[in-house]
Amino acid sequence: QVQLVESGGGLVQAGGSLRLSCAASGSIFSIRSMGWYRQAPGKQRELVAAISSGVSTNSADSVKGRFTISRDNARNTLYLQMNSLKPEDTAVYYCNALVSTLVAPTRYLEVWGQGTLVTVSS
Repeated sequence: QVQLVESGGGLVQAGGSLRLSCAASGSIFSIRSMGWYRQAPGKQRELVAAISSGVSTNSADSVKGRFTISRDNARNTLYLQMNSLKPEDTAVYYCNALVSTLVAPTRYLEVWGQGTLVTVSS
């Protein structure tokens, strides 16, 4: 079994910064892609940024130039550095990963974290 635990959310003023972390644990064999999604009240969950097992990244147009995704493969940890935050960035942020386990090394499963709330005040 694999778990993703997010941390780093909170309340920040517009223009401020936050750094989210997502730690993967359990019987992990390999992690392929990882990503951050967010869901604002009354809206659908949307992709914020994703990163491959290497260094390839992509991000939503709304966060380009402000958010940076990175990962530490040795620690199985994903990060999201969020700068110049805006009130419209307010949402629950979820970590997502494609993970294979020790018992099934070639079978990748999609795993979600429980989410961390980011609130940006104007």
